[in-house]
Amino acid sequence: MLDSYFKIKERGSTVGREIRGGFVTFFTMAYIVALNPLIIGLAKDGDGKFLGGSGDHPNLAMVAAMTALMAGLLTILMGAVANFPLALATGLGLNTFVAVGIASKMTWADAMGLIIIEGLIITVLVLTGFRTAVFRAVPAQLKIAISVGIGLFITLIGLVDSGFVRRTGSGPVPVQLGDNGNLVGWPIMVFALGLFLMIALMVKKVKGALLIGIGVSTVVAIIVEKAFKIGPNFDGKTVNPKGWGLNVPSIPSKIFAKPDFSLFGHIDLTGAFNRVTVITAILFIFTLLLSDFFDTVGTVTAIATEAGLIDSQGNIPNNGKILLVDSLAAVGGGLGNISSNTSYIESASGVGEGARTGLASIVTGVLFLLTTFLAPLVAVIPYEAATPALVIVGFLMMSQIKDLDWKDLGVSIPAFLTMILMPFTYSISVGIGAGFVSHVVIRFVQGRRKEVHPLLLLVSGLFMVYFFQSPINTWIGK
Repeated sequence: MLDSYFKIKERGSTVGREIRGGFVTFFTMAYIVALNPLIIGLAKDGDGKFLGGSGDHPNLAMVAAMTALMAGLLTILMGAVANFPLALATGLGLNTFVAVGIASKMTWADAMGLIIIEGLIITVLVLTGFRTAVFRAVPAQLKIAISVGIGLFITLIGLVDSGFVRRTGSGPVPVQLGDNGNLVGWPIMVFALGLFLMIALMVKKVKGALLIGIGVSTVVAIIVEKAFKIGPNFDGKTVNPKGWGLNVPSIPSKIFAKPDFSLFGHIDLTGAFNRVTVITAILFIFTLLLSDFFDTVGTVTAIATEAGLIDSQGNIPNNGKILLVDSLAAVGGGLGNISSNTSYIESASGVGEGARTGLASIVTGVLFLLTTFLAPLVAVIPYEAATPALVIVGFLMMSQIKDLDWKDLGVSIPAFLTMILMPFTYSISVGIGAGFVSHVVIRFVQGRRKEVHPLLLLVSGLFMVYFFQSPINTWIGK
C-alpha cells in the first residue's frame, strides 16, 4: 500500500530509506523549535506586549509548542498531498522581519493578519498561474541579494543578542566588540563554545549540527550558572555586563508537559491598516510575499535536483501541489501566530540519506508533533546558547553570493545596496527597496528600460513613496 501510494520503488527508494531520511531531516531542522521562540517570543509588539505572554513576561514554551505543531501538520500535508520529500516550518529571516520590522509597529494580531493576507495572495498566484509573471518580475541576481542580505541581518542580530557585539552608547562608532572593546563574562564563552562546536560538527558533516550545538551549549550554561551564580544581564534595576542576555539557565522543573496551543487564531486581518499607512502595509505584505515565494521556488528546485526527480523537460512531479501546500503554509503560520511557514532547504539532508517520496515528510512531521510535549525545555535556553545558530544560518545564506554577476553594474550595485542596507538599517524592507529602485534607475540610465518588468517598476514606485513619505506628508499638509 505504501509503495503504491508513494511510488517508493518507482523512485528508486525503500521504506527504510524514507524513514531514515525523515529522521535526518527532522534532526537537521528541529532547531527551529528552539530558535523561533527566541526570535519572535522575546520581541515586543507596538504595544509593548510579548507574543502569547502576559504583561512583561514572554511565554516561550507556548510559542515552541505551536511552532512544532504547525511544522508537523504542514510537513505531513506536504508528504500526503504532494508526495515530495520536503519539510516545512517557520521561515528563518521571515520571522525576524515579522518580529523586528512589522510587529514592532502594530500588535501581534495585526502582524499575523498581514501574514495570512500574504499567504492568500500566494495561493491565488499559484492557482491562477500568475506566479510565473511574479517570478520574472524580479531579476535572479536581486533574489540572491535578498537572501544574502537577510543572512547578514540574521548574523548581526545573533552577534548583538549574544553580547559579542554591543552598542557603544556614544561616539561616532555605533557598535564595538563586547563591553568597551573587551569580551567579558562566562556567557560569551558559552557563545564561543557553541559557535565553534557547530562549525566543527558542520565540517564533519554531522546531521543536526545546529540542534546539537544548542543542546550542548545550554547544558554548559546551566553548569556555569550553577557554579558561578552569574545572574541576568539586567534585573530590572541594574545592568550586569557579565550576565546572561536571556533567561538565566537552570535545570528545568519538568521536561514533558501538555502543550498549550491557545496561540492559534489570535489574528486581526485589517488591524495593520489602522496602525500604519496603507502603503507601508502593502510593502510589508509584498516583502513577505517576495521572500516567501522565491525562496520556495529555489528550495523546491534544489531538492528535486538533488533527489533526481526533475525530468528531461525540467519539470518537477506534482509541482503545482508542492507550491499550493507551501502557500497554505504561510496562511497556517499566520493562524498559528508563529510567523509564515515555508519550505526548508535542510530537507536536502534527508534526500542525501535516500529520501525520495512524501513518506519521509510524514515521518518528519510526526516527529515534530511529538516535540510539542518537550516545549518546557525551550524556556531554559539562554541567548548565548542559541545565537551561534543565527551566525551559522547567516553563513549558509551568505554562500549564495558566489552566484552574483559583479560585472553587470545594473545588478551588482543594486545587489550590494540590498545586502548592505539590511543589517546597517536593521530593516529588510529598506534593503529590498533600495535594490529595486537603484536597479530601475540604472537600467534607465543604461538605456535598457525594456528589461525592467512593469510589475517591478510599479513596486519601485511604491518604495519611492515609502522612502519619501515624510516630505510627501509635509507637502500634502501644506
